[in-house]
Amino acid sequence: MSRYDRQNFLGPDCDARLRAATIGIVGLGGGGSHVVQQLAHVGIGGFVCVDPDIVEDSNLNRLVGATAVDARDEMAKAAVAERMVRGLVAAPRFLGLARKWQDATGELAECDIIVGGVDSYRERSELEAFCRRMMIPYIDMGMDVHDLGAQFAIGGQVILSSPGGPCLWCLGILTDARLEQEAQKYGDAGGKPQVVWPNGVLASLAVGLVMQLLTPWMREPLASAYLEYDGNRQQVATSNRLKAVIGHECRHHGSCETGDPLFDIRRPQPVRQPEPDSVSIDPLPVRLSGWRRTLGWLGFRP
Repeated sequence: MSRYDRQNFLGPDCDARLRAATIGIVGLGGGGSHVVQQLAHVGIGGFVCVDPDIVEDSNLNRLVGATAVDARDEMAKAAVAERMVRGLVAAPRFLGLARKWQDATGELAECDIIVGGVDSYRERSELEAFCRRMMIPYIDMGMDVHDLGAQFAIGGQVILSSPGGPCLWCLGILTDARLEQEAQKYGDAGGKPQVVWPNGVLASLAVGLVMQLLTPWMREPLASAYLEYDGNRQQVATSNRLKAVIGHECRHHGSCETGDPLFDIRRPQPVRQPEPDSVSIDPLPVRLSGWRRTLGWLGFRP
């Protein structure tokens, strides 16, 4: 029995599909590190992992793959992700960037799907807008802890934002009020409260959405999703907000905002090499997945 025999229900060519895919993971903390590990287990071949931070002792309650030695040595989170991937995937196409994602847009633009595990609403807004412009499906993960007085409530959500479908603004995740309150205290259990098991649940939901986008195992794959997680009741359900806006045109990201504004067909596009702060030495070749993705959203199947 081979490594992937038990997932052959995903489709007769699922191994090749997963091997050919390149997934971007922005934010390699509690949620993102779970996503990297799971994608490596299922056999994803290409990774673009972006996070400017190093491992700290306070991360070890939730950062999958990190050790106390990594915290002592101040290892980059992108390096931890690379170690996990290379331990599970033979000859992966891995690019780890220890920088802000805004400085890695060229590399992220080559991805088939991007998963976001960023903390701020501002970053979510900017990252989703980037994905919409590049016609890349974006999967957003979010978790928070709230003080209800008698107890704390753990909540979270995973959202699939596809080109043309409801966005984070349509679904009420992003609002002007939330952006204005960004600098205020995050949650009620201390700065940026996070624990490992809700992160794992949300990451698994995100990976499930990745798999249904890449493989034919679902007869009717979801084009949009808003999954709400109640950590106290241990329940996941589709949000009523999605039901209310599905089928309505997104008014926040117009068709005129699609495409690379700096693209010039007269200028050759070079193969991108890792920058000095890249963890990996493996270059990511320029691929034609963007054209295939565009044709797919228009209804063509090359």
